Amino acid sequence: MPSRKFVGAHTSAAGGVFNAPLNAMEIGAKAFALFTKNQRQWAAKPLDTETIDLFKKNLELSGILPKHVLPHDSYLINLGHPEADKRAKSFDAFVDEVERCMLLGLDRLNFHPGSHLKKHSEEACLDAIAENMNRTLERTSGVSLVLENTAGQGSNLGWKFEHLAHIIDKIEDKSRVGVCIDTCHMFTAGYDIRTKEVYDATWGEFEKVIGFNYLMGMHINDSKPDLGSHVDRHDSIGKGKIGLDAFGFIMNDERMDDIPLILETIDETIWAEEIKLLYSLEEK
Repeated sequence: MPSRKFVGAHTSAAGGVFNAPLNAMEIGAKAFALFTKNQRQWAAKPLDTETIDLFKKNLELSGILPKHVLPHDSYLINLGHPEADKRAKSFDAFVDEVERCMLLGLDRLNFHPGSHLKKHSEEACLDAIAENMNRTLERTSGVSLVLENTAGQGSNLGWKFEHLAHIIDKIEDKSRVGVCIDTCHMFTAGYDIRTKEVYDATWGEFEKVIGFNYLMGMHINDSKPDLGSHVDRHDSIGKGKIGLDAFGFIMNDERMDDIPLILETIDETIWAEEIKLLYSLEEK
């Protein structure tokens, strides 16, 4: 029986977004993530027709479906920024990111919710994120906004399942909102998945608070820091504090079927091996 898991990695789009599917093919990926522009700059030149056409051609060549591609927005964007002008700048940049996904024929955009920067309350920040998401959904079509859980470093929100549920609750078009769970962030935020017992308990809580109907992708990373440390440092699969067993549980969990499972582990030279390793954990 063919695998229902779609494992890949966050591949480079250096030289043009059309290179990302080719880089995914090189490592034997069945899914991939990419930045559609430089993630450390606000502005980017618009995608031209030639670039868009070549991306779609290379995506078809790779055999990877658009729903198994998980684009990530710029790290500069903070939809919950406490200052109105900076929040507006983030909103404009975010809409541009969604529009780029629309042009490339991709159906989801992954992003970190936002940070309160200790200048307004958690609730005010979460409400601002939801408001900007609603405004984005009104101005765009066909692309779901996929909230990523965070490790909870500094003033970053989204590390508790309740944060994500609070935002989702305020989204008017729930057909276009989803969640991406990063295993390293989950673990360092305090959600254990190392044994079957705690894995089942953690995902049971996820189901109760958020719901698996919202799970639209995962980042598959081991963790350098300890459980509950709120530090975001990824490690290679099986080499960190989470350990290999948890990734076996994921690879045999049908609730993670048919979504992009994306490596963001620290040594990209072994991504091809890590993809093979993850598939080897499937019980035949």
